Amino acid sequence: MLSVVLTVAGYLVRPMVTLRWLAAGSSVALMGYGVLHPSVISCVVSAVLLPVNVYRALEASRLTRRVMRAASDANMAGLWLKPYMRANNYKAGHVLFNKGDHADKLFLLVNGEMKLSDIGRALEPGRVFGEIALFSPTRIRTHTVQCVTDCTVLEIHETAVRQLYFENPSFGFHLIDLLVSRLSNDVDRVEKQVAAADTHAPT
Repeated sequence: MLSVVLTVAGYLVRPMVTLRWLAAGSSVALMGYGVLHPSVISCVVSAVLLPVNVYRALEASRLTRRVMRAASDANMAGLWLKPYMRANNYKAGHVLFNKGDHADKLFLLVNGEMKLSDIGRALEPGRVFGEIALFSPTRIRTHTVQCVTDCTVLEIHETAVRQLYFENPSFGFHLIDLLVSRLSNDVDRVEKQVAAADTHAPT
């Protein structure tokens, strides 16, 4: 009876961790029933399902903890992103991409100095950039990036980026944080430009 109750409860709950532990409890109850009311089939079925359900429950618990850590450690994602990226060296004056180009890569500046030449903003080493265009509907670069000095840049293709996004919660949180931060900065910049234009407009 307990096994039936736990099984039904497992179908009703939504959280995966709870569902897996209920399934494991159902296997234990079914095994107990098979021992108390001798049933080879019940014992064999529960003996097979119990380790599977326990393993899946532990796996789901680890994933939950991983997602929670990702939310607080998203700013460290660039550290483990590096193994998936390819290094390239560029000379001063090289244009990495132009505003209006098609976006198919994500970048990380390792050393050197780069800037968004169309707005005169510097890019600091250790910064991931190029993510907005990669996930925008148009897939078009919104700025021109140029090397001010000789630079080393890590690059990763969009296919690998999307795979990491779906497979690694830390990377997903990091991208969301980057996108929101950069878009907020762009909105602030535009608002300041509009306010400055209004201030200097003739009355």
